[in-house]
Amino acid sequence: MATPGIAAGAYARMAHITDPAGSLNRAIGGAGGDDKGPSFGAVLKDALASVRQAGAKSDTQAQAVVAGGNKANIVDVVTAVAETETAINTLVSVRDKVVAAYEQIMQMPM
Repeated sequence: MATPGIAAGAYARMAHITDPAGSLNRAIGGAGGDDKGPSFGAVLKDALASVRQAGAKSDTQAQAVVAGGNKANIVDVVTAVAETETAINTLVSVRDKVVAAYEQIMQMPM
């Protein structure tokens, strides 16, 4: 189960990504053509890298616990796994919204 802090962090990252005045709006072309903001592809790439990084952190901590020793605390492992789960769930939600938007666009008459 995700803690409130993990969920708040995930929602804050998504709010930053989908901010209408932020990078997503500039990537679509909402603020003119001369904006130097990141493209939609760059925003998406950063989101995927964030999920990949959370998964790698979780794996590293889990392997440290399995190997024995006092390198990792079990609470840290559970927290890292919960962060990864929240990041993946957020990414899946965004993917579902993108697919739904694509389907709506494809249903529009020409």
